[in-house]
Amino acid sequence: MATVVDELIRRVYEQVLPLRAGAPADYIPELAKVDPDGFGICLATADGHVYEVGDTRVPFTIQSISKPFTYALALTDRGEHAVADKIDVEPSGEPFNEISLDPGTERPRNPMINAGAITATSLVAGDGRDARFERIRAAYSAYAGRELHVDDAVYRSESESGYRNRAIGYMLRSFGIVTGDPEDAVDLYFRQCSLSVTCHDLAVMTATLANNGVNALTRERVLPTELVERVLSVMATCGMYDAAGAWVAEVGLPAKSGVGGGVVAVLPGQLGIAVYSPRLDAHGNSVRGVEVCRALSRELELHFLHVTRAARSAIRARYPIAQSPSRMRRTRAERDLLDQLSDHGVIYELHGDLQFTGAEATVREIARGEARLEAVVIDVREIDEVSDVAATMLSSVRGELVALDCGVALVDPRGRLGHTQSSLEGPGGRVFHDLDAAIEWCEDLLLARHWSGTRPPGSIRLDQHPLLQRLTPEQRDVALTLVEHVEFERDDVLVHRGEPTAGLFLLLEGRVSSLVTDNADGRVRRVSTLSAGMTFGEIPLLLDTVALSSFVATTAGRAARLPASVYADLSARDPSLELGLVKGIAAGAYEQLDTMLRSLAHVPGGR
Repeated sequence: MATVVDELIRRVYEQVLPLRAGAPADYIPELAKVDPDGFGICLATADGHVYEVGDTRVPFTIQSISKPFTYALALTDRGEHAVADKIDVEPSGEPFNEISLDPGTERPRNPMINAGAITATSLVAGDGRDARFERIRAAYSAYAGRELHVDDAVYRSESESGYRNRAIGYMLRSFGIVTGDPEDAVDLYFRQCSLSVTCHDLAVMTATLANNGVNALTRERVLPTELVERVLSVMATCGMYDAAGAWVAEVGLPAKSGVGGGVVAVLPGQLGIAVYSPRLDAHGNSVRGVEVCRALSRELELHFLHVTRAARSAIRARYPIAQSPSRMRRTRAERDLLDQLSDHGVIYELHGDLQFTGAEATVREIARGEARLEAVVIDVREIDEVSDVAATMLSSVRGELVALDCGVALVDPRGRLGHTQSSLEGPGGRVFHDLDAAIEWCEDLLLARHWSGTRPPGSIRLDQHPLLQRLTPEQRDVALTLVEHVEFERDDVLVHRGEPTAGLFLLLEGRVSSLVTDNADGRVRRVSTLSAGMTFGEIPLLLDTVALSSFVATTAGRAARLPASVYADLSARDPSLELGLVKGIAAGAYEQLDTMLRSLAHVPGGR
């Protein structure tokens, strides 16, 4: 299914598409030939997933978006101090192609303007112009995860019309910033700007920066971690030329634009954004690209100063419902069926602060299994803070799952996602205060859909009870005369914790829960829930001791009770019946223990 993020970038695409302001760059003749209305958006996460819409595979030249990547290569080759001796890192406040140096330092003000970028190309190591360019091309290819190549027509056009850049090159040589032939440095700059990329390539390249210099697709380290911070810092303060201040205030992401129509932005540790649209504004930035980044930053709350806490949101755990059954006691046949449906029901436990990337990872993970999913538990008990966009994304994915006939159980006792106990009531989902109740609801849903035979009845006769069925016919006839019938209403306490045994109860109709009070926080916790055909009270009866938990009716129903005094007389009166009951109780207890252990196996924080 299309995820919430797919729909979001599609919506932004459609909102921005009508913009027709600006025009393609024409000072390089070949750039003026492109379709002015080409438009694509890509968003790549730090773990390598790419969302895209529009003309994301249309090739265009990288132009000035090349600057941070060549700057990174120069830092790698020469070191931070050597590069700093040649290029400052201060915003210029001037157009990108200004023929000037800082009057105080007599250096280019930063590597994102042409003077600084030409200087950076001159610092790339290599034996000759071709070898140095090959290192640049190979580095860009490593960021993109595929081989990139020069657009020869654009390169020739740049070279033939690049008088201003040649003037910058000779100015740099005259001040000793470029020490070799300035023609070599300028030609390298023309060639790197003429590398052909797609919007998809740029998204992967920026996601590599977001991922601390490791390409999430190839797992190759492209840039040392310690240099990523410097490159992103310069992008944040200088990447959008003389519009950099407004960019930081409005968008708040390290970014870079190019006159080929590309704009890239990075949210460190999380994602990279790339937009392609050739119509440029007066600053040389893509009109649509700037507006897309504004919209995404606003809607996804991506501004790097918006983060309120250091904690990262994440999926704490993901596991099948069958691996962590509820404390509802099921028959062997029911448990076997739930095991068979293991990949039809999944639990997602989230923790930390839920911002865009945590929600994105969750909805993407859910989307991967949507073909089989029929029941999903989303546990947000360990979530601390929730952004509006994250709440919206989880609400949207719930709606999509319900539309696909998948039940959704949201465990949100504190109402972090804005839902109350009843606000999600319905066939598609509910809100629960504890994980166990949510799992039980999902199990019931799966059993209702897939049980092919006759389900265990909600009401049985006494002679049909499994405990009596384990006896011989003669023992069963005797047992039927020894029990008394009990009817109860919801919330009736049938067994009180700490009191002497009340006898052995054979549940015939309704549900009864075993409850204990947590001494640490005073909360009442469910140990298990029983239904028709099950027993309780057996352990205190056999050991002649007090009950360790209370048994409370969760529905109206009825049971048969073998009083403790009657059982005490069986040793002398009918030892074979006593032995039969003990064997039956032991068999049932073993099954219950198996269920209990499995219910605890995958619950790190308890239920």
